Amino acid sequence: MLIGAGLILLGVAAFLLLPANVPQSATSAGALTVPAVVQYPAPELSLNDLQGNPVSLADQRGQVVLVNLWATWCPPCKAEMPTLQAYYDEHREDGFVIVGINDGDPAADVVEFVREYKLTFPVWLDPAYIATEKAFQTMGLPSSFVIDRQGTVRLRWVGEIGAKMLDQYVTPIITE
Repeated sequence: MLIGAGLILLGVAAFLLLPANVPQSATSAGALTVPAVVQYPAPELSLNDLQGNPVSLADQRGQVVLVNLWATWCPPCKAEMPTLQAYYDEHREDGFVIVGINDGDPAADVVEFVREYKLTFPVWLDPAYIATEKAFQTMGLPSSFVIDRQGTVRLRWVGEIGAKMLDQYVTPIITE
């Protein structure tokens, strides 16, 4: 009985200590997902785009690149796509590009996803999981990496990205 009462008190204390003013949309939009600041050379990575053309991260040198690893079945990946597209639309004229790398889905599913979400940034196919397992060594989706104009990975996100975090962390790299 004493243990039960202690657990109830612990639950009430936890409830009272949680922030009351955080709107649900802020947490579901990934606004609280903060990137890790890192500093290492961008990996060499060559894949194919949706048209079957060979593409490479090295081809993007001179731009700020946000590499976004995602899958069509991943709920947070789906949730962040409108935010990524809006940010791309706002900053693509500033030497910024998003490279969306699909993690193993059939090409037809990826093409349908791109059409449904009206994505205009480059999307690459990775049927062999080279980007997640070898190049960026991550298993969590979505995962995103920001590469500066000199080819250095500066930020690493695991989880859904919100617009506020893009503005706070990526925009200063674009304006350097």
